[in-house]
Amino acid sequence: MKNGKLNGKVAVVTGASKGIGAGIAKEFAAQGASVVVNYASAKQDADRVVDEISKRGGKAVAVRGNVAKKAEVETLFAEAEKAFGKIDILVNNAGVYEFVPLEAVSEQQFHRMFDVNVLGMLLATQEALKHFNGDGGSIINGDNGRSRSRRLHGRRYAENV
Repeated sequence: MKNGKLNGKVAVVTGASKGIGAGIAKEFAAQGASVVVNYASAKQDADRVVDEISKRGGKAVAVRGNVAKKAEVETLFAEAEKAFGKIDILVNNAGVYEFVPLEAVSEQQFHRMFDVNVLGMLLATQEALKHFNGDGGSIINGDNGRSRSRRLHGRRYAENV
């Protein structure tokens, strides 16, 4: 879309290979943004999202990276900037959850969920701040489908609500 609200913006959407993340990536592209479709393991799904965006006239690339690993987050943002020259928006969407009774959650399962859902959001946010230009940028943190963002000191910060 040439005259969308996000025309000329570049968005990194974590966990965008399927589900809500894929929907966010497609909508951002429909609104004119160039989109980085992040995935941890579902390359085929991420490529499918990129293909759908491209067929509709949008710009998108798929970039692998586990948001729970600092080095992979750094690579994700470096590849995003390499592909589109800048980063304006981060959507922290990546998340994992295992539907098991609370008493059955192992320490390993807990750490996997915590690392992706909490540490991953922190690492991606820290890295995004390094890549925003002087005008700042927007960070949107998913929280059960509810989030809002606000601008502070020339940068847009997010609050979970």
